[in-house]
Amino acid sequence: MNQGIRDLPIDERIQLVEDVWDSIAEDQQKLQLTQTQREELDRRLSAYEQDGQAGNDAGTVLEGIRRRL
Repeated sequence: MNQGIRDLPIDERIQLVEDVWDSIAEDQQKLQLTQTQREELDRRLSAYEQDGQAGNDAGTVLEGIRRRL
């Protein structure tokens, strides 16, 4: 971490994080999905709504990958 940031008081660091987070949120609103991406998200949402399975958590997935290696 940048030492200058670590030297800031906690309340200023918190404000910095909030400002960064707000700027990310603003930029995300500018991002546009392609039609292909939108269709894939719709397909995945429909599949989830039909079977109701949320899938596996990241830890379970990583464990399975490590066993196969």
